[in-house]
This record gives sequence, C-alpha cells and structure tokens, in this order.
Amino acid sequence: MLGTCDPGSPVRCSTSDDPKRKLRHTLEMIRVGRCWVGLHAAKANAVVTRMLETRAYSPFSGYGKVQREVAVEEGSRFDFRLSDHASRDEPSDPERAPCGRDVCWIEVKSVTLCEDRRARFPDAVTQRGRRHLEHLMARVARGERAALLYLVQRRDADSVAPADDIDPEYGATLRQAIRAGVEVHALGTRVLADRIRLERVLPVLVDGGR
Repeated sequence: MLGTCDPGSPVRCSTSDDPKRKLRHTLEMIRVGRCWVGLHAAKANAVVTRMLETRAYSPFSGYGKVQREVAVEEGSRFDFRLSDHASRDEPSDPERAPCGRDVCWIEVKSVTLCEDRRARFPDAVTQRGRRHLEHLMARVARGERAALLYLVQRRDADSVAPADDIDPEYGATLRQAIRAGVEVHALGTRVLADRIRLERVLPVLVDGGR
C-alpha cells in the first residue's frame, strides 16, 4: 500500500469475535497528513452498493436490478451487474444509460495512493487489474455497457490518473479500454470514523498519468 505505511501513523482497526478468523483485528484506515485513508477494499464495494441501490449517481441510476459478484464466461467476476433498465419510451436523459444498453457491468477499484492532490492507481503491479479491463472490453464488444469505477478512499484528491511509473502496462490497457468504449468514472469520498461518505465526482486524467 504505497503511500499509506509510514511508521507511527495513527490507525483505526475493527475487531471480530468470529472463531473462524485467523486474526481478530482488521486494519480499516490510516491517517496520512490531515486526512484519513480507507484501507479496506471491501468497504469501497459496500459504498458503491448503497449508491447503486439508492440511485445516487445519475450515470447508473436508470437500472432496477443490482447484482453483486457476477461471474462471466471469460473466467472473471465483476463487482456489479445492473439490469432492468427504464423503458426506452421515457424522455431521454444524456446523463443516464444510452438507449439499448440494458445491461451494465461495473468493476470497482479502491484507490488509496495520492500525490500532489492526484489519486493514482494502481499502487503496485496488477495483472488482475489488467485482466478486468480486458474482460470489460469483451462485454462492450458484445454490445453491452461496461464501466470501471475508481472509488478514492480519501478526501485530498482532485483527480485520478493511471500510475504509469508503477505499472505502465495497466495504464496502456486502461487507455485501450477507453478507446474500445469502456466508461471510466471516479468518485471522491471522505473517510469518517463510522462511515465512508461520497463527496464528489472526480475527473480521470489519462494523458500523462504522472
């Protein structure tokens, strides 16, 4: 977790009494500078679940059904599958799903690295991340809607960019995915002691990630 492991930094942990767990405690967040950074990737998916179910983000608000952890035939799982899109006879809204794209696949990436107010992903080489992009492109090739959603678990970022110096192949695949029609979204959050609060939409900068 590059940028979030300075010795002596304050942290917050949760405790579980589940006897099946190897460890009782989970590292939830760390304080970096003046803000808390969420470290639990599963919490990012929980935030997005609430957002989708309450239709709080207009680009994904036109769907009636939200499924989690859905397998696809390419041998991968996507975090979300949206379906039951609103009737095509309804008035067109340019911020909502394009007509004819009744299924939408979403892969969520939790972002914790931030330098000079620019959040960057990934913070380590990720073959899995590249594979997810390739599988999103495969869904677009089938005529379906596919999107990558960066959830930035800290409040001090003004934009998101690929970390080309860390994993140049990921950055290249991301740009290829965008050209192929994969949507890329980014949302900034504020990490509080008891919850992660969505705050704003962030621009994704792919021309020069560093």
